[in-house]
Amino acid sequence: MTETTYIIDLTPDGKNRYRHRHVVSRRRIVEFSLQYEAFLENKWHAIVRYDTAHGFAHRDVIHPDGTEGKTSFQHWSYEQVLTFGERDLKQNWLAYRATYLNELLSFQKGT
Repeated sequence: MTETTYIIDLTPDGKNRYRHRHVVSRRRIVEFSLQYEAFLENKWHAIVRYDTAHGFAHRDVIHPDGTEGKTSFQHWSYEQVLTFGERDLKQNWLAYRATYLNELLSFQKGT
């Protein structure tokens, strides 16, 4: 098995990043984890994650209150979800960040 990991800074200030990990066995993806993270209020926040934890490919949208919205990708191969997730995070991280920030402000205000 071969494991590949890397982190890509999405902004010059280094406060938005894309974290990538995948494992290949016999030329097939056997597990992966992709995550968009933002540095807010002096700490890193995981905001959106695609992974194969729990034995299936899915996306978790993480909310400031600690809850997660899960989307399953039934009938998709790990390779398909890995490609889709990478593209989604790189193209839409700014929208994910804006939504998270709005939720964070509401959460902090108690609304």
